[in-house]
Amino acid sequence: MTQPVVVSPGAGLADSPVAITEICDLALIDLDGVAYRGHEPIEHAAEGIAALRDRDVTTVFVTNNASREPEEIAAQLSSLRIPTRPNEVLTAAQACARYLGEFVEPGAKVLVVGGAGLLTAVREAGYEIVTSADDGPAAVAQGFSPDLGWKDLAEAAYAVAAGAVHVASNRDLSLPTARGFAPGNGTLVQAVSSATGIEPVSAGKPSPTMYHMAVAATGSQRTLVIGDRLDTDLAGARGGGYLGLLVLTGVSTARDAILAPPSLRPHLIVADLSGLEEAHGAPTSDEDGRWHCQDRSAAVIDGKLQLSVTPVQGGMALVRAAAAAVWAARDNGIEVDEGSVPEFPVGRIAQSG
Repeated sequence: MTQPVVVSPGAGLADSPVAITEICDLALIDLDGVAYRGHEPIEHAAEGIAALRDRDVTTVFVTNNASREPEEIAAQLSSLRIPTRPNEVLTAAQACARYLGEFVEPGAKVLVVGGAGLLTAVREAGYEIVTSADDGPAAVAQGFSPDLGWKDLAEAAYAVAAGAVHVASNRDLSLPTARGFAPGNGTLVQAVSSATGIEPVSAGKPSPTMYHMAVAATGSQRTLVIGDRLDTDLAGARGGGYLGLLVLTGVSTARDAILAPPSLRPHLIVADLSGLEEAHGAPTSDEDGRWHCQDRSAAVIDGKLQLSVTPVQGGMALVRAAAAAVWAARDNGIEVDEGSVPEFPVGRIAQSG
């Protein structure tokens, strides 16, 4: 099947005249904010993922979480009406363990600083686990665990300073909790790199390393990345050359997408995963520089975004038109007043409003 999606030159929105479920053979799906939110289901997530599978699209859940085992994640998804096998989950811990092979030989000593998921992944990859820098590890594998303390970070710093390669599962500076955003693995990794002056390599998003691993394992020719964060999921899609879809049920909002720099822009934007069963026509511009999507339009005039209807009335068609207008203006060197870009009541804002 020929992929019926057209990606415009530069960093604009893609044009798909058919349902998104028809344009890919592999969907790499983020977890929190896309498939579920914490321990709660997200409306339309189960149905959207089922629609992909009904089209024989292979689904792989790709997460920067390095503390949980694939079996635990698969069980949670299955309990939320998304039947999943452990081999359909790729964690940053697994990616980190595989990525170690780029730097050290199997059987080498590795100091693991992280949770059970990372310990299991590194051990199953054939490395000898050590607990001290005095054991002479060839590498440090670092992933998030809420139980990590100063002594753990100190051992990692001692080992890296002595010459061990530092491989991080991911570099997310924050992570969402029930009480708000807390320090993520990237913050802890930064503590080690600040102490040593040595920058680590990372297997997790926004690096496209995990995406490349999943594509190689499945032989995909038409890969779609689905995520809720511009700075990780969608940055990885752009960086890896994959089609990226932003779903507005998690961290990044429609306004964030409209104001995103080229390296973080999605190719496709939907309010929730029910949008996978819809065509995604790209906005078009007229001779006056106004961008049209369905019966909605937007333009940047005198540096300010102007919309044909209010954000409440506009829906996703208005979001896409606004994104096209702002992106085109900025790409042509026009400064856009960010204060003229409103929030749009779609996705998570609409569900929680």
